[in-house]
Amino acid sequence: MKTPADPKPNLKDQGKLAPTSVIDTSKMSQEERAALELAEASRVSAGPKNSFAGSLFMGSPDLEPIFPFPAQSIEDEDQGDAFLSKLETFLEENVDADEIDRTGEIPDEVIDGLARLGAFGIKTPTQYGGLGLSQTNYSRAAMLLGGVCGNLTALLSAHQSIGVPQPLLVFGTEEQKQKFLTRTAKGEISAFALTEPNVGSDPAKMSTTAELDPATNEYVINGEKLWCTNGVKAGVIVVMARMPDSKPGRPKISALIVEMDAPGVEITHRCRFMGLKALYNGVVTFDNVRVPKENLILDEGRGLKVALTTLNTGRITLPAACVGMAKTCIDWCDDWAFNRVQWGQEIGKHDAIAQKLAKMKADTFAIEAMVRYVSALVDADKKADIRIEAAFAKMWGTERGWEIVDDTMQIRGGRGYETADSLKARGDDPVPVERFFRDCRINTIFEGSSEIMRLFIAREALDPHLNLGGPVLNSTLPKKVRAKAAFKSALFYARWYPAKWLPAFSAGKGVDKRFRSDMRKVKSLSRKLSRRLFHSMLRYGPKLDKKQVLLGRFVEIGAELFAMTASVAYAQHLLNTGKAENANDLVKLVKYFCKSSRLKADGLFRNVRNNADSEGYKVARIGVDA
Repeated sequence: MKTPADPKPNLKDQGKLAPTSVIDTSKMSQEERAALELAEASRVSAGPKNSFAGSLFMGSPDLEPIFPFPAQSIEDEDQGDAFLSKLETFLEENVDADEIDRTGEIPDEVIDGLARLGAFGIKTPTQYGGLGLSQTNYSRAAMLLGGVCGNLTALLSAHQSIGVPQPLLVFGTEEQKQKFLTRTAKGEISAFALTEPNVGSDPAKMSTTAELDPATNEYVINGEKLWCTNGVKAGVIVVMARMPDSKPGRPKISALIVEMDAPGVEITHRCRFMGLKALYNGVVTFDNVRVPKENLILDEGRGLKVALTTLNTGRITLPAACVGMAKTCIDWCDDWAFNRVQWGQEIGKHDAIAQKLAKMKADTFAIEAMVRYVSALVDADKKADIRIEAAFAKMWGTERGWEIVDDTMQIRGGRGYETADSLKARGDDPVPVERFFRDCRINTIFEGSSEIMRLFIAREALDPHLNLGGPVLNSTLPKKVRAKAAFKSALFYARWYPAKWLPAFSAGKGVDKRFRSDMRKVKSLSRKLSRRLFHSMLRYGPKLDKKQVLLGRFVEIGAELFAMTASVAYAQHLLNTGKAENANDLVKLVKYFCKSSRLKADGLFRNVRNNADSEGYKVARIGVDA
């Protein structure tokens, strides 16, 4: 039995809407309004499109993009295998990750060796001196690196996930590609400079400036950037800067390629951290730095589009690295759990440890499924709108990755907490769980913290509703406009809302019979999610954006549904192609994951209505409010 398809709102002019036509800013402070309008303008200009992940929030999961799972071609996989084989051999023979952690430096011979392998130009096309490999193979390389050394992963990731190569691959001119990609592919390190001492996720406060000197046709940059990963070693970086004709509180931001040896560029401090001891991260200052106009990426004032698009793709690398780390952790835990005997049997047979191992293995498979799916979307279209999918993978994957390394330390007990050097010195197996633990912690913060990811996804989830109902609530709009919007909204919701109460009879086209019950549950939970989100919009109206924890729960439910679907689709692909090592075990693993994920979603739904959020907010203000 088929349920009625959702009526589609008229969004033809969506990309042309001014931010204030969607969200009422009339009661906001000037600073709040400026920050919101800048974020909205950047989001709209990125050109939002429909996506499988986005459809989960509207209660009608579009399974067509993910069933069948977008498979890597045999040719592409072979190309990746050839490179990964060389990279794995190089890491085994030349890299001492504990020594890198101990000294806080990556040996020059290691960097040079990686450059000779082509590891600095994995995705760079061959005509510019790179390997020309796919995003999927790049993610596979990140998985391999993540299981060995976090410092090398960060070096190569910051260089080509968010550094000069990625924005030029998408937005660069042919001249820029010829000039810079040929250098970065050979091993000249690059970086990305966005964050400032007073600017994290709020670019409206950006103070670094770039002013065009018409006499020389050069931009003159002044300012300071904080936490520029690879900046200490970089030869060239991408700098985000505010233009002089910016409106108060709403700057025009541009992206510029800056040579690090240019007069006026200075590294004033190398930052040191709890983990990633060899991270070449620093504070960069710009004092009247002159940059040729041809180094401008895209156009003036479109730097945030460059930044957001770059970060979307770059975010995939973090959960990919978590896959490699998690697989290494599982190997350590399996070895320990089924060799360590306590109370007459291996500790892996004790239920408390067995449940941790099960969750580690299931979550690792789910992270890999998500990473491979999002990577495949990029391979299909370099400019694909993967905002929600990438954010889901980053948020969910890095959080589960942190839980996995935390459980690894718990399973190994004192031997997990003890350093590898100390273990080795007393003759024990030098398993570096402690190093992994320190290195992994940053992943939920890097390139958009988990909290920011939740807000980012929530905004995208609300977008269809805001485009329909937002103008109705926007007191700054004329009454005729609001009345017209109210009529359209009423027509849409009169059909949409009743359909969200219908049961999900079909699992979806192409779903294996072994997973049909799981996919029916995904559809059912998706409809429930859309209803609850809609109810919250009715209850809180424009104040919903202040309910960040509430919105976070909706996002987490969506993430669980995305992880379930990706896991089922990827498992089905492995089963159908004969790539599953043990078909029965794979089915058991995925069924277990889906059940666990459903139970988590059920708990989140309960907490939507039954929680202590308001009391918690008041407690947080104790000692703060006068």
